[in-house]
Amino acid sequence: MQEELSKSARRVQDALEKMELGCRVRELPSSARSAQDAASAIGCHISQIVKSLIFRTQETREGVLVFVSGARQVDEELLEGYVGARIVKADAAFVREVTGFAIGGVPPVAHKMALPHIYIDEDLTLMDEVWAAAGTPHGVFCVSGQDLLRATRGRVVRLSR
Repeated sequence: MQEELSKSARRVQDALEKMELGCRVRELPSSARSAQDAASAIGCHISQIVKSLIFRTQETREGVLVFVSGARQVDEELLEGYVGARIVKADAAFVREVTGFAIGGVPPVAHKMALPHIYIDEDLTLMDEVWAAAGTPHGVFCVSGQDLLRATRGRVVRLSR
């Protein structure tokens, strides 16, 4: 029997079930706030961790959601080219406003509002098993890179040089 999930993790689990992905949210005893923390707690390679990063366009303040491997850094110039606008990292208030989740636990699904720009680093889509945040700094779930793509409907691009 699975332990009771926190409210945010339950919201993610419900979304995953609705999409019929067969994923199970786990809440870890230690924090998975950073990619290294998550990899250590799960026992996987850091490249299997999905970093969910939120940017916004500088002028129009549109949300930009990016998924990149925990082993990579986003090249913001490349990202600006895909978005077609200047971008800035979103602050905590903007992240919570558009996703409904706090930084460090932003999942790829169950957001408060649809984001107009979603990008997935091509490396993630090639992996059989990646781990994403599940609504809290302790929540995670495992999914294939292709199911992550299907669930988010993101555009596959190269996000790092």
